[in-house]
Order: sequence, then structure tokens, then C-alpha cells
Amino acid sequence: MPQLISPDPRFRLSFLDAVREDVAEGEYFGDTLKRELAVHGDDWQEPDGFARYVAAVREEELEEGRRPEGFVPGSWFWYVDGDDYLGRIQIRHRLTPQLRDFGGHIGYGVRPTARRKGYATAMLRDVLPHARDLGLDRVLVTCDTTNIGSRKVIEANGGEFEDERGGKLRFWIRTGH
Repeated sequence: MPQLISPDPRFRLSFLDAVREDVAEGEYFGDTLKRELAVHGDDWQEPDGFARYVAAVREEELEEGRRPEGFVPGSWFWYVDGDDYLGRIQIRHRLTPQLRDFGGHIGYGVRPTARRKGYATAMLRDVLPHARDLGLDRVLVTCDTTNIGSRKVIEANGGEFEDERGGKLRFWIRTGH
């Protein structure tokens, strides 16, 4: 049964397969995958290098952790089924003015061969308690105006439409009771 986990080096081969799928589709999880490929991509082929990447990703959630300039702390989760990496989701711990307009608290992506199976909806649902644990009573989730699939995922998780800004639809989701 698919589940959210903290990033784990044991999923290296499946993760790398997913990266190849994303690159072939021209999808880069915003610019995250481009940044990751530039910084870590050469190291991913070796288990030790991939373990360093996983450690760096996990460090991003710490207030004092290293992360790209201007980035806020963020908790990453991978969605896996057995040994298969299916996708990932991130909770940004707070909003900057840029995130308030365009990025929101949560970003997610499902590998191309795992799409249209309900995984994005389940990932978003399953990450909401983690957002609540971070003290977020509600989270902002955005999507492109043209991304009907993502809009349906957000709405299926209780997303309440606020407005459109710069080609992005903005929704608020309550994280629990």
C-alpha cells in the first residue's frame, strides 16, 4: 500500500528512473529538479552520493539547515509503494511574499508513469496532518490555471478557492480539526 515516508537512500534506483521520466517529459517539479540535477546529479549514480543527496534534502527542514538562498525550511516526503518511488511532496514551513502569490505551503509531483491513479490526491491528504504538526491550521496550495488535474487534487482535499494571481490559482486547505 502506498505511503508517505521521509526521503530514504534505499529508493535510489526507482528515484533515478522517475527522474529520467520527468526529464523526458520536460517536467522539473518547478525548478527543483533542475537545481537538484545541477548540484547532486553527478553523485546520484553512486549509493554514497545519493545518500548525501538524501541527507541534504532532509536537512532542508531544519531552521538552521542548509538550503538555497531565499528558501524557507521545508519538509520533504516521498510517496512509495514497496520498493517503488511514486512521487514527492513538500511542506514549506512558512510563506514568503513570493510563496504567498505563487508557490504556497505545499508542492507535489507524481512521476509520469504513476499519474492518473489517485496518488497526488492521496499524497496531499496524507501530508495534511504533518502540516498540522508544524502548527499550520491551514495551508496555501497553488496550481497553474491550465492544470486541471492538480486543481481537482486540491479541491478533492477541501481546497477553498481564494483567487488567481499571475496564472496561478490559489486555494486554502484546512489541516485538521
